[in-house]
Amino acid sequence: MPRARVVPLSAPPASYTSAVERYLAGAGIAKSSARIYRISLTTWGWMLTGEPAPTGPARRGAKPLVFPLAAIDDPVLPEVLAELAAARVDTMDADTVNRELSIVRKAIGWWQRQGWIGADPTIGIERRPAPPDRTKALAESQIAALWHLDVSLREKTCWKMLYETAARADEVLCLNVEDLHPGDKRGRTLAKGGATEWIHWQSGTAQLLPRLIADRARGPLFLTDRKAPAGTPTLDVCPETGRARLSYRRAEEIFEENTRLLANPLAAPDDIEDLAGRTLHRLRHSALPHDAEDGTSPPMPLARSRHASVRSPERYARPGVDSVARHVAERDPAARRRT
Repeated sequence: MPRARVVPLSAPPASYTSAVERYLAGAGIAKSSARIYRISLTTWGWMLTGEPAPTGPARRGAKPLVFPLAAIDDPVLPEVLAELAAARVDTMDADTVNRELSIVRKAIGWWQRQGWIGADPTIGIERRPAPPDRTKALAESQIAALWHLDVSLREKTCWKMLYETAARADEVLCLNVEDLHPGDKRGRTLAKGGATEWIHWQSGTAQLLPRLIADRARGPLFLTDRKAPAGTPTLDVCPETGRARLSYRRAEEIFEENTRLLANPLAAPDDIEDLAGRTLHRLRHSALPHDAEDGTSPPMPLARSRHASVRSPERYARPGVDSVARHVAERDPAARRRT
């Protein structure tokens, strides 16, 4: 049977560069993420023309190639692209390569839904296995650096609560004011799977919560800066301020933006916006190694983090980088002679 003709939903852009901008503007990409998306899509722009993407010093100042978006439908492109993608792995780390591949696939899917192109030349290109990250948990010094960042009261409270409770970010963000028991330093939240459970915090969070809550008696604990748009579910709108519940995506973006310098201390200032910061997931799992360093028995980290399997917290309940550094320093023969 003849294949049905796809009718474009809007006039196709004249070039790949225009298509990228149309995607960033029309697909709901946050402004804070648009720069990273644009860089990744520009990199793939060279590869989509059959040319290797510039790397190192050659990348800075290189002008994107101008070509029609329809060139993506070239039937010989997938084979050429697979070779270029494989060669890129030799010059870039697996996480970067995988992130770029994910971004370009999202853009291609969006362009296909617009009816501008019909093919996906990245089909067959596999994500590269990344070696395990043994530094997933943040060191105590890195945690301490977070508290000195110039951020809003909302961010300070959210980050403190994530670290002190070892709770998932979505569990913390779904908290309502009426779910809190400040006197007991705990709150009732919906855990993974829909179960109702308790999370427990310490004095750092307890000191910040009254300032964040102010005179509110109900509604979402963590709010956006603006009024909730029309159509926002009632449960996600503060009945006293009219502002919406802070989303996971926005909370993650804010944390990632503010921790780029901490995550890349040797990077040049001009390069910071192109680099990735920390994730909320790493912040959640940073308290467990610190518990292990203090001699806490394994059952307690499991109960604190509320993982379903004991094997999950075992990955994090291992001495952190600061603890290992102290251990090595204390057993340094030169240090012993000095004492």
